[in-house]
Amino acid sequence: MQNQQDRLIKACKKGNRLAQMQLYDNYAQAMFTIACRYVKNEEEAKDVMQEGFLKAFLNIKSYQPHSSFGAWLKRIVINQSLDALKKRKVEFSNDGLETLNIIEDDDWTFDNSITKNQILDAIEQLNTKHKIVVKLYLIEGYDHQEISEILKIPVKTSRTQLRRGKTNLRAILKSTYDEAGY
Repeated sequence: MQNQQDRLIKACKKGNRLAQMQLYDNYAQAMFTIACRYVKNEEEAKDVMQEGFLKAFLNIKSYQPHSSFGAWLKRIVINQSLDALKKRKVEFSNDGLETLNIIEDDDWTFDNSITKNQILDAIEQLNTKHKIVVKLYLIEGYDHQEISEILKIPVKTSRTQLRRGKTNLRAILKSTYDEAGY
């Protein structure tokens, strides 16, 4: 499977349209799902996904196999999604961060009676800045350094947005599902 993908990528680097279509077919559904996490309108998510593929194919010569092609493409699609949100004027700022001490809190456990879908629904209720950082951290698995690079914000801002998002997420879960202990 990996050898076939390597051959497809090499063919794409040479401009082979059939290889591009094959890679598109292999990754389209996963990239659409990722785009939908950020832009809720399906048509806009399709546009974001297609723009991501276009950008990937235009820049495929810069792809280096030190990371998987899927991870490279995923980052492009996430960036395209964030660009779409920026067009809607979602701003990440450092307001109020000057005197804030960041407490590292990696405990993301919730009451066992709360389902994954309930947590995902609660994430959708967060304000956009917190929602994006929580998704990048929890769902996509990026660390604060990577989030700061993706969003072009300081690491401290990423940590703060995540902390605030987590606090708000717990409040939503507590009020909605009467989660005990938080």
